[in-house]
Amino acid sequence: MKDEQGRIRSWTLEPSTPRFVPPPGAVDAHCHVFGPQGEFPFSAKAKYLPQDAGPDALFALRRTLGFSRNVIVQASCHGTDNRATLHAIAVSEGTCRGVAVVDPAISDAELDALHAGGIRGVRFNFLKRLVDDAPKDKFLDVARRIERLGWHVVVYFEADLLEEMRAFLAAIPVPVVIDHMGRPDVAQGPDGADMNAFRRLLDSRDDIWTKVTCPDRLDPAGPPYADFVAAVRPLVEAYPDRVLWGTDWPHPNMESVLPDDGALVDVIPAIARTAELQRRLLVDNPMRLYWPEEV
Repeated sequence: MKDEQGRIRSWTLEPSTPRFVPPPGAVDAHCHVFGPQGEFPFSAKAKYLPQDAGPDALFALRRTLGFSRNVIVQASCHGTDNRATLHAIAVSEGTCRGVAVVDPAISDAELDALHAGGIRGVRFNFLKRLVDDAPKDKFLDVARRIERLGWHVVVYFEADLLEEMRAFLAAIPVPVVIDHMGRPDVAQGPDGADMNAFRRLLDSRDDIWTKVTCPDRLDPAGPPYADFVAAVRPLVEAYPDRVLWGTDWPHPNMESVLPDDGALVDVIPAIARTAELQRRLLVDNPMRLYWPEEV
C-alpha cells in the first residue's frame, strides 16, 4: 500500500494477538526499522521506498506479540548508513541489539563505535534485486576484521545460489547466521533438494546458525503455512541450538499481501513443538548470540 508520496507500507496496522504465548524473555531475532525518513533518509541506491516504521511502532508490536527483546537487522533501504538502527537500539533501554551493513572500507574506529552502539554482527546481502554489488573478497576482509569484536556474519541469499556460496561461507572465520534458511522451496518438503542441500551446509560447520523465519515469504498458500511447517519442523528438531526466530517486521517488499504478525507467531509451536525447543529458539539461542554477557 502506498501513501501520497508513493512510499510503500508492507505491514498491517492491526496485527492480531497470537494464541501462542512466548516464554518469558523471548527475542524477536529478525526485524527492521525504516526511518523516520525526515531524520534518517533512505539511501539513494534503495530498491524500495517504504513508509516510516520506527522504534515506537516496533516496540508496540513487541508488546502485542508478547516478546521482550529485538534484534534489529539493518534494512537495505538504508544502505550502509546505520543511524536508524543505532537510534532504535539507543532508545530501547537495553532490549535491542543490532546487525549492521557496512562499507568494506569502514575503519576499525567506526567498527568500535558500532559495537558501543549495540551492533553484534554484519550482514552480507546477495539478493540481486536488493543490492547491486556483493564483493566476496571484501566481505571476507570485513569478516576477519570483526573477529576481535566477537561478532558474527549474517548472510542472505536464495537457494539457487547455495552451491556457489559454499566456498565463501567456509572461508568466513566467525560464526555465520543464514537468513531465512537460504529461502528454500518449502513445497519440496523436508526431504526435498533445497532442504537437503541446506542441511549439508549446516553439517559442514558447527557454528552455522539459521533463522527459521518468513513463512509469509516462503509459503504462498498462507496460514497455517502447512508446507513451511512440514519442511522446517525437522530442521528445528535436528539443530535445536542453532536456530533463531523473528517476525521480519515490517516485512520489506511484502506490500501485495500484508502479513499478520500474530499469525506468524502462531507458527512457532508448530515448528518447535515442545516447551524446551521453544525456549531454545526464542530465548537461549538469541541470548547466547546477542547478549552473551547475560547468559
